[in-house]
Amino acid sequence: MIFNIRNIPVIMALMLGNSLCSAIDYTDPKPFGDADRWAKKSDKLAIGEWWKKPTGPAKNDRWKEARQWIQTIDRKKALAFALYAHHEGVLKLTAQCFPLLPDEPKSVVLEFKRDGKWVQADEQPVQYPGWDVHFRVNNWDASKNVDYRLRLGKVSSFEGLVRKDPIDKDTIVVANMSCNSPKDKERFTRTQFIQNLKKQNPDLLFFAGDQNYTHEEATYGWLQFGVQFADIMKDRPTICIPDDHDVGHGNVWGEGGKKSLGKGGATDGGYMFPAKFVNMVQRQQTWNLPDAFDSKPVKQGIGVYYNELNLGGISFAILEDRKFKSAPMGNIPKMGPRNDHINDPAYDRAAVDVPGLKLLGDRQLKFLDAWARDWSGAVMKVALSQTAFCGAVHMHGGGKSRLLADLDCNGWPQAGRNRALTFLRAARATHLCGDQHLGVVVKHGIEGYRDGPMAFTSPALVNTIYGRWWWPKDEKTGGGDTIKSSLPWVGDYEDGLGNKITMFAYANPDHLNMKTLREDSSRENRGDGYGIVRLNKKTGETVFECWPRFSDISKGDSEQFLGWPIRFNVTENDGRNAVAHLKPVRLPMPNAVVELTDAKTGELIYCYRVTGETFKAPVYKNGHYRLKAGKDKPTQVLLENVQVMAK
Repeated sequence: MIFNIRNIPVIMALMLGNSLCSAIDYTDPKPFGDADRWAKKSDKLAIGEWWKKPTGPAKNDRWKEARQWIQTIDRKKALAFALYAHHEGVLKLTAQCFPLLPDEPKSVVLEFKRDGKWVQADEQPVQYPGWDVHFRVNNWDASKNVDYRLRLGKVSSFEGLVRKDPIDKDTIVVANMSCNSPKDKERFTRTQFIQNLKKQNPDLLFFAGDQNYTHEEATYGWLQFGVQFADIMKDRPTICIPDDHDVGHGNVWGEGGKKSLGKGGATDGGYMFPAKFVNMVQRQQTWNLPDAFDSKPVKQGIGVYYNELNLGGISFAILEDRKFKSAPMGNIPKMGPRNDHINDPAYDRAAVDVPGLKLLGDRQLKFLDAWARDWSGAVMKVALSQTAFCGAVHMHGGGKSRLLADLDCNGWPQAGRNRALTFLRAARATHLCGDQHLGVVVKHGIEGYRDGPMAFTSPALVNTIYGRWWWPKDEKTGGGDTIKSSLPWVGDYEDGLGNKITMFAYANPDHLNMKTLREDSSRENRGDGYGIVRLNKKTGETVFECWPRFSDISKGDSEQFLGWPIRFNVTENDGRNAVAHLKPVRLPMPNAVVELTDAKTGELIYCYRVTGETFKAPVYKNGHYRLKAGKDKPTQVLLENVQVMAK
């Protein structure tokens, strides 16, 4: 069949018998505009007449392999993969297509298997640019496993399983992953990861960012990632949050969504690529998440997705720790080879913590405050973010390049870091993140060492982009009470920004050279891997496991990185020492949620679920306090304006 390209949307709408696609031009060669160089080069492999070979000289075609992969894909696999999540009776599912040919359908049907037969639930248009499709099913019954099927006409189909909510399980298992470098001989597969993950059978997949590093070719990179992990994502809830490389940056300081001119590696703040490009990436990766806490877009109309997902009785806060963050350029002086790198050991740590700088931003802090106080259907809490709330690394990049402080980490600005951690501590929330290319476990300090939550930064899935190492310059064990470990450099340290951290474990690559890390011959000792987190709802025990990419999990803990597993109780996420306790009170119901606040300011001190029928509230400094309790939210005042004057 021969088509007039410009009339494809109308023709396709007629073929489908509806107007699903009538407003979309699936061959628009400039869907992001052409206002600047970033718009002109955005997603070129997946827009316009993508199926045609490029004209002109073929020299320096860095995307040749990618183009060939997209153009030669078996059309039976045009429906590439799917990811989903369900929360409070709503199932949201994203289907991802390869770029479609002009004569192929432009809508996808969602079906569920009912009594052994496939029953159509919905039909939605393929989005362009991006080639993603989105389904929302209200009144979802999460008590049952349900098979699903996606159909792109008669061209392609994809099947998976919507798992029931694992509320009946004592231990919820989360896979913690990030940094999926394409510089690896397994370009379109992740065989060992999939084999291991299937055996470990996590209830939730968490990809913390840098799902791809293809920058301007976001749809190609997203497809590459999705095909690699399709066989594990199709059958369980998945959280993907895009990080800097996903939106075309080496690093990103979102500055509330403003436009970056790309100065100093985008240290001027904002997003270099068009807002429509950023929104496409976010739509592809995050649409399946529960609706945003506050859906108002930021500058340039860029959307937000920070929110909560409740799975199996555990509440996960999903953060956007790049979007609102202040940028270094123009806010602090340059103190290293780059605006975001500090190498001067004599610099004033407090001087870079300028009043008014943002980390999570006011809107997300409001969300965290609400999240910490609302325990509906939850017995434990976990916070998910892109990167770590400290600089738990010493050497960066190639060779033995030592860096004192990296402003790309969430250890800066320090006041914003501490403010975020106070909310996590108040809810006794465990913190999971990625980005740093180095697997580490730390216990955060806020006012003092070890008074904050435990945090697990996953290693890079494929560690061939940017190596990092934990390597104290004096090569001495840290301070504080002794930590039993087979690793030498554990204990209390300050990071390069002056933040207090206690190192529990680190997974250094064997080689101190990026060239060596990228050689396939060294792939088994370059630090590739992922985390497994086990959260026991009955006992509160939490286990961090860190698995090398090429490990044999059947051999047990001996195959994990040296220093793991790490075990602790959820109560240890608040490490403050009480100066006094309020008088014991009878709770309005067993296993209630208790909340302690400053009676004068309303500031949250803590809010968590307790066991039993009585509670003796700990306090950590002198002051006036209010104690409340309730079934899921603290609605009933038990003690009002109680003064504590401890010696």
